[in-house]
Amino acid sequence: MTTLLALLLAVTTLATAEDTLATARELYASAAYEDALAILNKLPPNQPVEQTRTAEQYRALCLLALGRTQEAERAIEAVIAGDPAYRPTADVSPRVRATFGDVRKRMLPVIIQQQYSAGKTAFDKKDFANAASAFSQMLVMMTDPDVEAVASRPPLSDLRMLASGFRDLAITASAPPPPPPPPAPEPVQVAPPPVPAAPRVYTAADTNVVPPLPLQQDLPPYPGQIIIPRQGMIDIVIDEAGIVQAASITQSVTRQYDVLALAAARTWRYRPAMLNGVPVRYRKAVQINVRPQGRS
Repeated sequence: MTTLLALLLAVTTLATAEDTLATARELYASAAYEDALAILNKLPPNQPVEQTRTAEQYRALCLLALGRTQEAERAIEAVIAGDPAYRPTADVSPRVRATFGDVRKRMLPVIIQQQYSAGKTAFDKKDFANAASAFSQMLVMMTDPDVEAVASRPPLSDLRMLASGFRDLAITASAPPPPPPPPAPEPVQVAPPPVPAAPRVYTAADTNVVPPLPLQQDLPPYPGQIIIPRQGMIDIVIDEAGIVQAASITQSVTRQYDVLALAAARTWRYRPAMLNGVPVRYRKAVQINVRPQGRS
């Protein structure tokens, strides 16, 4: 109930203030300046900002019309402090416009410096959005014709340069950060290529394989004299081209002759073993016979 009563009272006060302000305008338009001032002086102090500003404008106009210049200038100062960009409408007298212009020329340099201080304070607090707004408003004020000449000289010209730099920094700092990059795709696990199985090596036990046929299988003569016969055995692996890929002694004749026999075996050539018409690897045992006459 108390809240509702307060709301109704506020609405009634606002409506009354609007009616009173409208009456003051009509009295000013009809040159009843004293009556308009009397109504304006009765306006409640807790009006909305726009209504307060409008009331001060008409108060200044009435005071100027009555020749009360000092009081009018104080009212104009209140108007300019609330809205530095305010200018009277074109239908007022040249004297009124000139008075407003004189007050603006006097006040704007001070307001500009105050605006710079407000922007710098916000910037130092890292309130970059408000700092950018304050510096931008200050730079716009410096282009006003009533202050443009003063703004081109120190100290305002120095403040213009500083404000421009701080504004750009504040705008950059207040910009939202760029969106994070999209997550990197999961690496595709590529299976390593299968290691090819080593070709099978067939032997005499594989009866379905046609054994290799010797094309060159000569053994070196035995060096020196031998009294009794000797036998040895060489194990060789023949590849699909009929070339000996490996050779080893499985039964020794003598150490000296084994070396000669292995060297000769690596030069042997064969028609490769065949499985269903396809060449295959084959392990073969070659017997070495050394006779007393020295022939192998």
